[in-house]
Amino acid sequence: MSDITLYTFLTPNGTKASITLEELGLPYKAETVDITKNTQKKDWFLKINPNGRIPAMLDGSQRVFESGSIMLYLVDKYDTERKISYAPGTPEHTEQISWLMFQMGGLGPMQSQANVFSFFAPVRSDYGIERYIDETKRLYGVLESQLKESPYLAGNKYTIADIANFTWVRGGTLLLEFDLSEFPALKKWRDEIQQRPAVQKGLTIPETGRSEEQLHNMLKAGRERILGLKNEDKN
Repeated sequence: MSDITLYTFLTPNGTKASITLEELGLPYKAETVDITKNTQKKDWFLKINPNGRIPAMLDGSQRVFESGSIMLYLVDKYDTERKISYAPGTPEHTEQISWLMFQMGGLGPMQSQANVFSFFAPVRSDYGIERYIDETKRLYGVLESQLKESPYLAGNKYTIADIANFTWVRGGTLLLEFDLSEFPALKKWRDEIQQRPAVQKGLTIPETGRSEEQLHNMLKAGRERILGLKNEDKN
């Protein structure tokens, strides 16, 4: 039996964890860690994740932090029927891990920087915005190439690799307003995953008291602020 508490917020990394829990049908409690108020830097949370980032999780006394680690922990311990994962030691499992690490080491960091320069930076840097948006789109092209050959990233089965990349692709279309028409296979994949009941539920976790639309409007206000600044980058 699980005794899981998920500490999270409505971000692509946060919803990676909640969708995984929902797909596995595991009971869990969700605690809101409001990153807009720096709650993730409080002492009590740093005892769960020393890095001060969401999501983090407790399963009984076992702490797990970093979103990819949470996903791997959950499928290793609880996905005995291999609903959203492949058995370790198989070629498909290796492919699944590769695409999970693609998101962790590539898509997530690059799109995060695109977000920072587009919404949060104290100065405007056209160079920074262009660099990270272009790199994010290049990574979307990598996903597009794979999904032209395979219905899911790691073969014929939907896995945690798809969940991890899906939340970021969805975030790119909502926040950075990327048009996926140039990535038709990626768009089809995103649309199909978005219809899954567990995904729809996971995207609402945790309840923050603010709608997703309100959060998006806050980010759009940040973009308008940056666009109104004089470009101070000298590169």
